[in-house]
Amino acid sequence: MTVRLNPYLGFRGEARAAMEFYRGVFGGELTVSTFGDFGAAQDPAETDQVMHAQLLGEHGVVLMGSDTPQRMSYNPGDTTSVSLSGDEEATLQRWWDALSDGATVLQPLTKAQWGDSFGMLRDRFGTTWLVNISGAPA
Repeated sequence: MTVRLNPYLGFRGEARAAMEFYRGVFGGELTVSTFGDFGAAQDPAETDQVMHAQLLGEHGVVLMGSDTPQRMSYNPGDTTSVSLSGDEEATLQRWWDALSDGATVLQPLTKAQWGDSFGMLRDRFGTTWLVNISGAPA
């Protein structure tokens, strides 16, 4: 058996666009189910919103997400960040470049004090990403 930890991201009406964007970054297979698909819409405006999405991306990347209904509290980016790390420099650099599209770079991807390359950004959907490339040159 295995245990896997993966982020579950919350959005307000942008889950489908965000998850499709992440599929463009990480590749893989995306499945999306709406509140309407499960008969779970408590408000007609929720019918086409995402109740659950799952991306099974390249290199074992797994992201899940959903839309947060209006009746629930929503504060994007306040409590969640996603960390990508490893020694596959080309892959991590490609993901950094793709996530940077429309993002606010909080820390450029440069050589860090601990010897790796590290960067942090908040993407156009409000998700904070940390990228650490082990032993990579600046």
